[in-house]
Amino acid sequence: VLLEESGPGLVKTSQSLSLTCSVSGGSITATDSVWSWIRQSPGKGLEWVGAIHFTGITYYSPSFKNRSSISWDTSMNQFTLQLRSMTPEDTAVYFCTRRERLSPGYEAWGQGTQVTVSS
Repeated sequence: VLLEESGPGLVKTSQSLSLTCSVSGGSITATDSVWSWIRQSPGKGLEWVGAIHFTGITYYSPSFKNRSSISWDTSMNQFTLQLRSMTPEDTAVYFCTRRERLSPGYEAWGQGTQVTVSS
């Protein structure tokens, strides 16, 4: 499975961010697949934003729950992250990932996309 993130590299404070992850080499609805968004801010560790389950159920980190949405387009084999009310603290490299439902580890990562929020 290969994943590739796409989206704007620069957004302004208070704007919304929309990132898309295109999946190839496997179906986004494959049984036991969990598709996540993870970010890494400068000088910080990896931070899980949320995920969409192979059934379409979504899960969010409490840190982002009130301003994030994850959806998918099964016809395009893509899933999307929307993050509202962006601030400079949201500047990070955003990754999309895949893991098996019962596995703690991520078996596939996109290359990551840099998002910078200007004040």
